[in-house]
Amino acid sequence: MRLTLTSEAETIALGERLGRGLRPGAVVLLRGELGAGKTTLARGLARGAGYKGRVSSPTFALAHAYRGKSLTVHHLDLYRVARGRDSELGLDELLADPRGAVVVEWPDAAGGTWPKDRLEVTLSHAAGGRRAAAKATGPASRKILESFR
Repeated sequence: MRLTLTSEAETIALGERLGRGLRPGAVVLLRGELGAGKTTLARGLARGAGYKGRVSSPTFALAHAYRGKSLTVHHLDLYRVARGRDSELGLDELLADPRGAVVVEWPDAAGGTWPKDRLEVTLSHAAGGRRAAAKATGPASRKILESFR
C-alpha cells in the first residue's frame, strides 16, 4: 500500500483506519526521518484502537500505554535507545501482553527482535506533504491492511 498524505489530519485518519484493524499481538513498526509523521500516525493508531485521550511522543519516556476498551496500544520511541538495550524496556513483556498491540518508532534501534509477522510503515517527506508505504509480513499484519481497504 502506498499513499500520499497532504496534511496532519490525513496522517491521523490513516492511523485511525489501520488502528481499527489492530488486534492483541499486533506489531507495527514506524520508520522515517525526523518530522516525517511517525508520532502523528501513532496518534491515529491509538485512536483507531479505541483510545480517547491525548497521545504524545514517548521520546523521553521511551514508552506510553494507551488503554482502550479491549486493546492496549504500547507506543515506543527507540530514538534514544542504543542497539541491544531492548531488554531494559521490558520489550518481551510488551510483546507478550495478551491485551496489547505494540507500535514502535525507530524500530531498528532494537536490532532484529521483532516478530516475523508485523506491519511495517515507512513515512517520508514529499512535495505537498508526505508519503506512506505499508508492508505486511505475515497473515495477522495482512488482516490489518485488509481492514484498511
